Amino acid sequence: MDIVAHKAAIRERVWAELRKVAVPDSRFHYNFGEFIADFEGGEKAVDRLIDHPFYKDANFIFITPDNCLDRLRLKALQDGKTVLITTYSIKRGFWILDPKVIPPDLYLYAATLDGMERVGRPVSLADIAQMPTVDYMVTGTGAINLDGVRFGKGHGFFDAEWGMLYTIGRITTATPCAAVVHDCQLLSEKLTPDVYDTVVDAIFTPTQTVEVPAPHKPTCGILWDRLDTVMFDTIPPLQELKAMAI
Repeated sequence: MDIVAHKAAIRERVWAELRKVAVPDSRFHYNFGEFIADFEGGEKAVDRLIDHPFYKDANFIFITPDNCLDRLRLKALQDGKTVLITTYSIKRGFWILDPKVIPPDLYLYAATLDGMERVGRPVSLADIAQMPTVDYMVTGTGAINLDGVRFGKGHGFFDAEWGMLYTIGRITTATPCAAVVHDCQLLSEKLTPDVYDTVVDAIFTPTQTVEVPAPHKPTCGILWDRLDTVMFDTIPPLQELKAMAI
C-alpha cells in the first residue's frame, strides 16, 4: 500500500469511531476531511495539556485553528500568553492574539475563528521573523500513534505551518509540539510518515498523557516541488516565503 492510501485507510477507520464522540461543526457537520473536531472530554484533554511543563514554560504559543482547541486559546489568553494562529486553511495567513492589547471581556470571542480576525492582528512571515521564537506548537489531528506520528485531515496545513515557521527560524526541532485528541484517535500501530509529516513530543487525551521520547521532526521546510499548486495559489504566506528565497 502506498503512503497516500495508507493514510487514507487509517483516517477512514479512525473517523468512523470519532463520529461517535465528535461535536459536529456548524458548517461541515461530520465531514472530518474539512475540520478537526472537538469531542466529548475535550476539556479534560486540554486540562492535561495546561498542567504539563511544555505549556507552563511557554509564553508564545502557536495554536492551530481547530475546534478542539478553542478552550486552549482562551486559557492561554487568560494566562497572559501570546497566541499565534492561522485562519482556516491559512487563506488569510497568520494572526496574533495578544492578551496585553485585547480586553479581557473579549478573550472568549478572540479564541474563536470568527472573533480572532476582529480583535486579533494579522502578521506576515516577515513580521513573525522579527518576533520572539515560538515556545510551543499545539495542534489537533485526525489520527496519531504512540510514537507521535500524526495524520491530519489530509490537506497538509499543519505540516505547511511547521515548514514555514521552521524556515524563518521561529522554531527548531527542539521546539516542543503537542496534539490534543480523543482516545479513539490514538493508535498503538505503526504509522508511516512522509518526510514532511510532523511528529509530536506529547499527546493529550481525556484519559491520558503520552510523552514521546526524541520524536523525529521534519527539517525539510517546504518541498516546493511536492507542494500542491492549489495550496500555493490560496495561501499568501507560502507565496511570501517563496519570494523570500530563503
